[in-house]
Amino acid sequence: MIESRLDVDFVRRQFPAFAEPSLAGQAFFENAGGSYPCGQVVSRLNEYYRRLKVQPYYPYPASTAAGEWMDAARARLAEYLGVTSDEVHFGPSTSQNTYVLAQAFRTLLKSGDEIIVTDQDHEANSGAWRRLAAQGIVVKEWRVDPETGTLPLAALDPLLTDRTRLLVFPHASNVVAHINPVAQITATARAAGVITVVDGVAWAPHGLPDVPQLGADIYLFSLYKTYGTHQGLMVVRRKLMDQLGNEGHYFNAGELSRRLVPAGPDHAQIAAARGIAEYFDALDAHHATGDAGARPQRVRELLRHAETPLLGALLEYLQRRTDVRLLGPANAQERAATVSFVTHAADPSEVVKALALRGFMTGYGNFYAVRVLEAMGVDPTRGVVRISFVHYTSPAEVTALIEALDSLSA
Repeated sequence: MIESRLDVDFVRRQFPAFAEPSLAGQAFFENAGGSYPCGQVVSRLNEYYRRLKVQPYYPYPASTAAGEWMDAARARLAEYLGVTSDEVHFGPSTSQNTYVLAQAFRTLLKSGDEIIVTDQDHEANSGAWRRLAAQGIVVKEWRVDPETGTLPLAALDPLLTDRTRLLVFPHASNVVAHINPVAQITATARAAGVITVVDGVAWAPHGLPDVPQLGADIYLFSLYKTYGTHQGLMVVRRKLMDQLGNEGHYFNAGELSRRLVPAGPDHAQIAAARGIAEYFDALDAHHATGDAGARPQRVRELLRHAETPLLGALLEYLQRRTDVRLLGPANAQERAATVSFVTHAADPSEVVKALALRGFMTGYGNFYAVRVLEAMGVDPTRGVVRISFVHYTSPAEVTALIEALDSLSA
């Protein structure tokens, strides 16, 4: 029996999806593509659309409240990220935010400058930067080990020169899932005078990061994968923000929250994102007592400790299988709760269809991680099976999934 100290029943009561009749009897294992939203977010979004769906920040009650809700979302999420509210920026998605960010960096980069990207990334955190080569920027690639899919730290130093300006890499790959030693990597970059951009999309659902502890100059992730609305969030440290170009309207250049938003923000979705912090507050209050300032770390530990035993059981099972190839580490301590594997016999799509008939929602494909699959000798057109879960996944669901996978192999 897989054990966890997390009160899963309490957790699942916070998510409307688990009370939805059309989802009854199904277990959700495609969380890396987007998590269920928590009830606090759903409630705030509903209320905003009912009574606050006006232009914010005007001096009449509905407008004033709308603006206050947006400001509160930024402030509350900043608390969990360990940054100031003016370092938190919202946009329609992490892919879009990364693209805009790359354009903003044109004011800092000139022909002949070097940037380092990896082949471990989702394409959104790679392609936008690679396109800068058309402007004379030298793009170098930090390549994964083809067997393990991990980024060898020894391979980074030779890439750094006195012309290197930027290092872009993931906190964890969305298919390999190895947790990169972000703090160590950013420290190496900082010593060389290099700015770091960290894609946290595949890691943030497992606990919003302590950005100062990680040392990243920029950290990006998706709110719709962290129990919220379909928005992207990026932390840009203030010292760097002051150097970046303005990608918003020229007359808004003095307003930090608008400089990286070429189009108007989605007021309702930003306001509702406050519910993510409120859910974490409730989770912490139910499981622990203590100083509010330590709450973010307690929540991070709670989520991680809940997922690790489940992840360990799934990895142990897959390691015994001779008809699949597990991508990434076999040790649960070294990876996020996203597990991808190559099927040697059945097509990945057929495995996922068969699991769906048994009530398990999983995914297949290349997940926009074409470069790392090619580097590891995996055909991206055939893809992999991906099973991903978060803290609201129950031990019983993981046990049942393993039994279903076993029955399919038979």
